[in-house]
Amino acid sequence: MKFQPDRLDGVNAITAFDRSGVRVNAQRHETSVLVPWQGEVLPWGCDAFADLNAGHFEQVLGLKPELVIFGSGDRLRFPAAALIRSLIAQRIGVETMDTGAACRTYNVLAAEGRAVVAALLLERAATP
Repeated sequence: MKFQPDRLDGVNAITAFDRSGVRVNAQRHETSVLVPWQGEVLPWGCDAFADLNAGHFEQVLGLKPELVIFGSGDRLRFPAAALIRSLIAQRIGVETMDTGAACRTYNVLAAEGRAVVAALLLERAATP
């Protein structure tokens, strides 16, 4: 699915998403990523929802967001509260949705100038 967000200078925009990856600005990513509203897109070393741990969400703290949009993969799955405790303790909002919805929501919030990070889980298909 291609997106056509309104662009603000210096603000990252998710311009496409499908099951095999996401395109941020002109760069394609085929593994899980953290997309901050500004700055470098970072790898988010997790290939499966079951592998998520608190450290994955603590990685977001250094980006200093006001809100995190967690894209949980092809379907909506909520992380355990213990995994996002570090964000909650810092009064950072966390919203969970499937990764496609997370991409669209991130674009709206980033275009509004919000300090938002998309934490996008791009699960790798199991190999036989």
